[in-house]
Amino acid sequence: MQDLIDEQINLYAERYSSDEPPLLAEINAFTQANHPHAHMLSGRLQGRFLSMISRLLQPAYILEIGTFTGYSALCLAEGLQASGSLHTIEIRKEDASTAEKFFKRSVYGDQIRLHLGEAAGIIPQLPFTWDLVFIDADKTGYLEYYELVLPRLRKGGLILADNVLFHGQVLESEITGKNAKAIHAFNEHVKADKRVDTSLLTLRDGLLLIRKN
Repeated sequence: MQDLIDEQINLYAERYSSDEPPLLAEINAFTQANHPHAHMLSGRLQGRFLSMISRLLQPAYILEIGTFTGYSALCLAEGLQASGSLHTIEIRKEDASTAEKFFKRSVYGDQIRLHLGEAAGIIPQLPFTWDLVFIDADKTGYLEYYELVLPRLRKGGLILADNVLFHGQVLESEITGKNAKAIHAFNEHVKADKRVDTSLLTLRDGLLLIRKN
């Protein structure tokens, strides 16, 4: 795994970004101490970015694909309209249970709906026009999720796709990893899509901002 951003730069960036709310700091610490895949957590720097984007958009409906332990969902919920809702999908029962416990302790608990199961089957059942979508799930599913949500994204709405640099593996002259291949194909597909505008940020493991025209 290649670290694309120097750790000291990350620490400096965190120092000059807002602090995590206490519950998010607790989720962060819990995940780092107890989860074998703690590196999947968005973390403070990206979390504050997700919060900022949500606060700027003030969305009524947010979709998150890939809940993990609930950290990113609670960051995104910070910008929700008072009457809005966030729907998050998780395939792993244990992670969903962990996230649900933290959601219930949050001031946004009544606005968050957690769906357990396969995202490709759940997304078409959700009858909403999305303002903001965060994709952070199985990398081989990104392209399918994108095509499922884009028709239901409002004009001017935003999709955020995480891990689009995939630990630097997308930079290899010959991409060999299954996930890296899938991410590179996703990036190429979105870049060629005239329905959207894009900006790829070198934040954490790469975050692709996709705005529907």
